[in-house]
Formats: sequence, C-alpha cells, structure tokens
Amino acid sequence: MIPQLFLAALFVLTGCERAPQTPSPAGRWQVAETFQVGPQAYVRALAHDSAAHTLWVGTSLGALAVNSTTGEIRNTYTRDSGLANEYVFAALVDKRGATWLGTNGGGVSRLQNQKWRTYFPLHGLADYWVYSFAEHPDGHVWIGTWAGVSVLDPASGQIQNFLKELVNEWVYGIAIDAQGRVWLATEGGVNMYDGKTWRAWTHQEGVGAPNIHNLPFSENTGLGTRTRHNLDVLVDGGASYNPNYVFCIRAAPDGKIWVGTWGGGVSVFDGTQWQNFTSADGLAGDIVYALTQAQDGAWWFGTDRGVTRFDGKQWTTLTKAQGLMDNHVYAVLAAGADVWVGTREGVAHLKNQ
Repeated sequence: MIPQLFLAALFVLTGCERAPQTPSPAGRWQVAETFQVGPQAYVRALAHDSAAHTLWVGTSLGALAVNSTTGEIRNTYTRDSGLANEYVFAALVDKRGATWLGTNGGGVSRLQNQKWRTYFPLHGLADYWVYSFAEHPDGHVWIGTWAGVSVLDPASGQIQNFLKELVNEWVYGIAIDAQGRVWLATEGGVNMYDGKTWRAWTHQEGVGAPNIHNLPFSENTGLGTRTRHNLDVLVDGGASYNPNYVFCIRAAPDGKIWVGTWGGGVSVFDGTQWQNFTSADGLAGDIVYALTQAQDGAWWFGTDRGVTRFDGKQWTTLTKAQGLMDNHVYAVLAAGADVWVGTREGVAHLKNQ
C-alpha cells in the first residue's frame, strides 16, 4: 500500500511500507508501515474516531484525517481550511463525534458536522497555547493550556478557568479516572481535582525517579514565570533532567494513575504512593513524552529513545533501527489491536505480526 497524501501544498505525506531494518526486540510487534510528513515536521498528537474509522494526525504543519483501515487520506486541514493555527499539539474526538484540535498559539479549533468553531481567550479560553484535552463523563471538555486549565461546556459554550488552584499553570496532560476525578500533568508536578478540592504531588512526594544517570538539570521551563519557551529536552546536545515536569498522564481502569516525566521515567500512583520505572527497569528512555494503554492491558511509552511496551512483566522496545522514523516519540495511540506512533517526520503503524 503506497498512497500519495498531500497536505495543502505545505508538505507531502507519503504512506510507504517499510520492513524493520533489524530484528524486532518487541516480540511479534513490528512496524507495518510508515507515513511521512516531511523532514522538518513533527507529529505531536494522535486521536481515533472509531465510529468513522478515522485517524487524526496533528502535526506542526496542520492536521490530517486518515482512513485508519486503508491508510488513505480523507482530508487535510490548515488555516486555509479552518484551523486557527497549523501547529497542532492536542487532539480529541468526543462522544458526539466532534474533533477538537489544540494549537500552539491559535487556541482551540473544533470540527463538528463539517463546521469549524474557534475558541480564543476572548471567548473565555485560558490561553492561546493549548496542549491537552479530556472529555469528562458530564460532557464538559477539559483543556490544558499554558495559563491553567479551562473547562468548556459544549452545549452552552461557557468556560470556567482554574489557575491559582494548580501546582503549576503549564498543563500538558489531562486524565479522567473512573470516579470522575480530573488529573493534570504540569511543569511543576501532578494535580487532582475531585470536584471540590485540589491536591498536588511533586518530585518531593515521589513523582519521577532519582537522577540515576547524573543528567544535567534543564531550565527550559516556564515554572514560576510567564515566559514562553520551547519543548527542547536537550542540554549541550544530550538528555537532561527535570522530574517535576510531567509531559503526560493516563488513568487506568484499575484506578492507578500513570505519568511520564522529563528524565524521571514513568511514575505510577496507586492512591497512596508513587512507584517509578526507568531505563534501569527496561524503559527505552527516561524522558517520556506520551503513554497509552492498549486493549490487551499493556502500556506503551513514547520516549526520547524509542517506544516501549510493558505488559506488567516484560519490557520490549522498538526504535529507529526497527523502522521508526525517529527515536523521539511524541505521540502514542492504541486503536483496536493496532498502535500508532508519532515522531518527527511521520507516523509509524505498529502491528502484532
């Protein structure tokens, strides 16, 4: 299958079959095919509309809607077609079938029934920089920004913002647990809101493993400031450490909360204490940008050194040597029996062969 995909004259996205370059250490999991978005483009967000069989790919040059069964492109979206900004950092398909895209400096763009609606601070949104979404069982959409978290009621359009309640205002991940509690991944630790009260956990309380590799501390953060900054994790060309900086968060059906940190690996909260997993345990890298749980219960972690699968006992990793387009994995999505991985240059489709 070699479909030719074209994004609004900005870049060409080409689907191409690619065999692993070396035998896969991840058991039967292999890179079945890859989709290129260009050498300077980054895939930061992935979402799946299971009803429409559509894979949404958020890149630094726009968004793509792809048939997740055939790999054929259904649509491309840029500012010319309704997006407020081409750099897409977050994506969500809600229970109504609407697609929400969070952009870097362009607020939120929502596509529903082929019509776009944009949310800016002038509409009540906390900030123009949007990095995460989660849909609450009550229908409200939680939106993580660089100035706190917004809670939007799609029915009324009303927005409520939280800022002073947070351990840090730079929000990168949101998860809703089985009790309806909201968990936030921020640059300063983890927050939880139960509808009445807020709690927070930082590295001091156990989030993020110790600096076992003596990595240099990164000051590339807006912690305590309103300074705009990039997401570069390197210091002097190498990996760095800032465990309070939490990139991603997920709530498991068993009630545990999983988070990915900057240099501190993966942390798991059982309601009482945090347990940390690092490269010493089998994780590919200790900078964890993304994580997701697949239908078989296994966890997938997007790191700075590839993507790792953990089934509770065994750790297995796929890297560029096995067919990924880059070792920095910024987005991971489990859809049905398949796993999709977003990196610089494109998307890898993983299958259990």
